[in-house]
Amino acid sequence: MKKLTIIFRRAPHGSPHGREALDLALLSASFEQEVSLIFADEGVLNLVKTQQPELVGAKDFIATFGALPLYDIDTILACEASLQEYGLANAELTIAPSIVAPSTIREQLASADEVLVF
Repeated sequence: MKKLTIIFRRAPHGSPHGREALDLALLSASFEQEVSLIFADEGVLNLVKTQQPELVGAKDFIATFGALPLYDIDTILACEASLQEYGLANAELTIAPSIVAPSTIREQLASADEVLVF
């Protein structure tokens, strides 16, 4: 089984990157790949639950993060420094990622067979 790690580094609604990363994660997991997600930099904004993307003409894909357990995507990491930079607390997040230090993220990346950055 291939270990795939997908990194969300961009804000969710300025480009299609967030939706494409989530689609790839779900598709890969459905083909029995071991998928891990990392949210860092602006990518942590994908986790905010009180978004209204339709106000800027974007589609709401954030609720789809709730389907991750159905696809056995269990390793979901959020960079602690990035969350602090954006002033985000656990209560503001749509899912409950493991909040980790950059060293843990480096370990995750080292164990992956393939890393894709969105």
